[in-house]
Amino acid sequence: MLDHHPLSWVERPYLLFITGGAALATVGVAKLMPQLRNLFLVLDAIGLVVFTIIACRIAQGLDLPLVVVVASGVITGCVGGVLRDMLCAQAPLLFRAELYATVSVLVASAYLALMILGVGEGFALLGAIVNGLSLRLAAIPRVPPEIHLW
Repeated sequence: MLDHHPLSWVERPYLLFITGGAALATVGVAKLMPQLRNLFLVLDAIGLVVFTIIACRIAQGLDLPLVVVVASGVITGCVGGVLRDMLCAQAPLLFRAELYATVSVLVASAYLALMILGVGEGFALLGAIVNGLSLRLAAIPRVPPEIHLW
């Protein structure tokens, strides 16, 4: 999207094997998904925050305008989850009533604001991650997992 080359998986082909292994493992645990719903949502929240920040860092490294940096973070953070949910024939989390894209915008903005304030990259990352995860996890509806014994 940002003409950032070389692509990570081209530069490090072993990432394709990791992705393929994760896909196969997912098939193996598919029957457990109702019981793992809350874990899935926590991992999704982590992915949203981390991928938002990764894209912001790449766009920032390309000296793009701040609005493009934030947009890149939000698009990268949200679209992966939308594609995943569509492939699973589910309504994407992004299109539900929960905070999702808003969290991504706030994560990108917090990361950039902290970087501009000069707090250091480590503190900017930590601050954006803690704030983003706190907001996203607080927005997840608490639904007890369905337990099927048979």
